[in-house]
Amino acid sequence: MAVVAELSSVAHTSAGTLAGTTEGGVAVWRGVAYAQQPVEDRRFLAPAPLRPWTGVRDAIEHGPLPPQGRSFVGGGRDDPKVRDEACLTVTVWSPDTSGSLPVMVWIPGGAFVYGAGQLQLYNGSRLAATGDVVVVNVTYRIGVFGGFELGSLGAGFDDNLCLRDQIAALQWVRENIAAFGGDPDRVTVFGESAGATSVLALLASPAAEGLFARAIAQSPALPLIADVDTRAEQAQRFLHEVGANAAELKALPQRRLRRAAGVLQGESAATTPTLAYGLTYGVDLLPRHPIDAAACGEIHRVPLIVGTNSHEASMFAWTKPPMLPTTVESVQAYFARQAPAAKAEVLAAYPDYPRRAALIAIGSDVMFSAPMWEFADAYSEHAPTYVYRFDHATWTLRALGLGATHGSEIVHIQHSYGSYLGRKLHPLGRRVQPAVGRRMQRTWLSFATKGWHEGAAWADDWERYDVTRRATRVIETGRDITVEDPDAVRRSAWAGVR
Repeated sequence: MAVVAELSSVAHTSAGTLAGTTEGGVAVWRGVAYAQQPVEDRRFLAPAPLRPWTGVRDAIEHGPLPPQGRSFVGGGRDDPKVRDEACLTVTVWSPDTSGSLPVMVWIPGGAFVYGAGQLQLYNGSRLAATGDVVVVNVTYRIGVFGGFELGSLGAGFDDNLCLRDQIAALQWVRENIAAFGGDPDRVTVFGESAGATSVLALLASPAAEGLFARAIAQSPALPLIADVDTRAEQAQRFLHEVGANAAELKALPQRRLRRAAGVLQGESAATTPTLAYGLTYGVDLLPRHPIDAAACGEIHRVPLIVGTNSHEASMFAWTKPPMLPTTVESVQAYFARQAPAAKAEVLAAYPDYPRRAALIAIGSDVMFSAPMWEFADAYSEHAPTYVYRFDHATWTLRALGLGATHGSEIVHIQHSYGSYLGRKLHPLGRRVQPAVGRRMQRTWLSFATKGWHEGAAWADDWERYDVTRRATRVIETGRDITVEDPDAVRRSAWAGVR
């Protein structure tokens, strides 16, 4: 009789030993710190390496979420509720701690103001078990403590804290993932929305070189990246709003800081798609905007999957945010302040304007699709690029008139149908996994696990994207098809408009 080795949930990292647990045949470690916690004097500073410990630390309970308000993404009973600035942790799932498996590192989204890797929507156990991969979910600083730029205030304030946290987590993976059964040379970083924006920024950051070998960006929102001068002016307005000088910020209560940043976020939403929360380029960590970095080849040349959903803005249209124009008034205002000379040509690409479908398409393209098309064109000149458009909508989304809205692909990739949002989107998903979910998870896993040997291909049915044909995988409910430049008219109209 063959002897089956027991799955170990003890990991010996460079800083000390961690004891996790096993669930459903997968070892899991929760609340694993990847850097010193950014509290007290470390508030607003780049993450520092962990201090070693002796003995064995339990890694069974989740660490706290970053400070944030309530959101429907993390509204389930099983989602963690504790929030604290001491939030720099990862969750790790491994189906074979004695192996050397490919690794998938998830960077969650949430507009740099919501979200965390601990949420059930992002549970990585199914990916780990199905794909024989090690999955790492990253929680990083958001809101005023990580997604709000104060680096221009001088000593004691570092720039791009959320991106620095992600890089620190990837460095931790590089150094420690072998202890969990992972191969540090086969790391795929993937994320959605602000997480996908971060993925593209990581591709353009010199500090991230060598920390991952493949990347997936689901619905990046590249307008969330602003230049350093814009952010510096914003930091000064923040000091005025909070009523304190820079030296006092580290001691002020959370509520006061978050309230002041929230005021600036509201103001930014009324004037531009570049919000107060986001990343900053023009600094050492991120010298160029990712689109410009790709255009001049100053980018990490790793295989990339990138794409958007067909109705990105439909969910946001309910609240009619001005930075994502989905009303006639906000569309007119957008062009008046951003690109008045391009207005006629761009609107001509939407023959149904001003009907609702055209308004949603315009909002989707402003924030998501148009910048993604420009990035894909530039990046594909330097590295293997695979572009998709997600068209599948569950019956619940169709009933609400939303279509394939922002973030609706996540439950299908993660198979997190039992999460709070998963139950809303696909009530029967836990019993009958939809075909689109099986296809998407299989494809994402193939990208992360196959074709690592020279001359091998990770897939034989996804055509590489280039500016000649712009072959795009359109993910429908019943099948995936390849279409050349499926949004050619809109893409051409937006070319050069930013």
